[in-house]
Amino acid sequence: MDYDTGLERCAANHQPLTPLLFLERAAQVFPDHVAVVHGALRRPYRELRERCVRLASALTRRGIGRGDTVAALLPNIPEMLECHYGVPMAGAVLNTINTRLDADTIAYILAHGEARAVVVDRELIPLLRLALAMLKGPAPLIVEVDDPEAPAAARTNTLDGLSYDALLEEGDPGFAWPMPRDEWDAVTLNYTSGTTGRPKGVVYHHRGAHLLAVGNVLSSGMGRQPVYLWTLPMFHCNGWCFPWTVCAVAGTHVCLRAVRGATMWQLMAEHGVTHMCGAPVVMATLLDTPEAEQRALPRQVQFVVAGAPPPEAVLARMKAAGFAVLHVYGLTEVYGPAVVNEWNAAWDALPAPEQARLMARQGVRYLALEGLDVRDPETLAPVPADGATMGEVMMRGNVVMKGYLKDPEATAKAFAGGWFHTGDLAVRHPDGYVQLKDRSKDIIISGGENISSIEVEDTLYKHPAVALAAVVAKPDDRWGEVPCAFVELKPGATATEAELIAFAREHLAGFKCPKQVVFTEVPRTSTGKIQKHVLRGQVR
Repeated sequence: MDYDTGLERCAANHQPLTPLLFLERAAQVFPDHVAVVHGALRRPYRELRERCVRLASALTRRGIGRGDTVAALLPNIPEMLECHYGVPMAGAVLNTINTRLDADTIAYILAHGEARAVVVDRELIPLLRLALAMLKGPAPLIVEVDDPEAPAAARTNTLDGLSYDALLEEGDPGFAWPMPRDEWDAVTLNYTSGTTGRPKGVVYHHRGAHLLAVGNVLSSGMGRQPVYLWTLPMFHCNGWCFPWTVCAVAGTHVCLRAVRGATMWQLMAEHGVTHMCGAPVVMATLLDTPEAEQRALPRQVQFVVAGAPPPEAVLARMKAAGFAVLHVYGLTEVYGPAVVNEWNAAWDALPAPEQARLMARQGVRYLALEGLDVRDPETLAPVPADGATMGEVMMRGNVVMKGYLKDPEATAKAFAGGWFHTGDLAVRHPDGYVQLKDRSKDIIISGGENISSIEVEDTLYKHPAVALAAVVAKPDDRWGEVPCAFVELKPGATATEAELIAFAREHLAGFKCPKQVVFTEVPRTSTGKIQKHVLRGQVR
């Protein structure tokens, strides 16, 4: 039987997958349902869709379209959500920039991504001003967002750019935005944390964004019209694709400029929040909020956490406070979470320490990910599922990036042998669940941010008193992990812990700086190689 002859792809039976249609459907089916909450603002889906289309139209009229990059330096505010639809609706690519980065790195990202425009919150204009001063070549169009919820003093900052609202006024609400020519078209550009030098530009396509967004619905147990609190930065892997996920089920986006304990409790109680995501630091912030500032929750909240697995005590406190915790794992290169600790109901009867042990495992593949394995990085042979033999976590499938922008060598290396090499070392348990054991290149994950120990060490070496520096991850109840530096001083030289930390702050983003400095003889092998595993053992 030939099932192909005369049965061809056509417009009637084949359309590119794209997350942009999620908004179109929500606005059609639930036009009056509240899509966005921000301070006093309540914006229905009809209005959200119109603003996104206006943005797409205005960008198009200014000559920004296919192959162009629009950067966004914004907190979790409605305009950031609108950029996730309006920019790709113009055929352009959205580049969300980490607001915690230093000006030099932001300048590099703007140049490398060839940003034609930058949408910036006025509170972040001083940072952008520094970055723009380092740029060479034509300056991008500056679009300024004046958020009523921003600090009053910050709202006076300006680069004399075009106001965001004025840009929307240029747009046509009846604009017929073009579908992507192909689902392989780029939809967003995200930059890694620069763990080995300059950050790499990770290119997402429409197909992957669509599939991961749907995968989030399934893995996080989202029903119709959930209420999602934006504690995870939208600049981080496009908020793990949740800007598209929430609209796929016509949910409500509750925006939040900054993660503050009392504010989170208030919003959860007031709006009946059902879901939220974040690093362990967000859980710590919630639990450490003074009891008088906490609020009774009207329903259980699903908290999706990535990063270091929550300790047993934290899991118990979260459960008592009204949260169900779901542990996920992923990377920028796979659109955020692609592995989930799929919980077996039978485990509920186990003692708490055993539940915590099982929760510490990263888990199994998302339904949207076709392949997950632990393999020998040299031979690519799968390691035994014995819970002891270490190998490298490898993935393959439709939610793996297109590749690294302008870096074919790094892309080829990452995809060697037909698998995406994560660089993370893990074991596979007999039941197939994957558990991380170490991180190649000594990456430290702090508050959901990747920190290169090499970058921190290189900075410390610039101090005139430092002879040798080794930086490792130190477990931290609040941040998951923080950098801890072991330092040997030059003969006759002196320096204090506070002095070296302050020196690091002059050269690095704050979250990358060591939180502790230990002056000691750094252990080495017979060949002079620093024994970081010994240092990790000391801090743990």
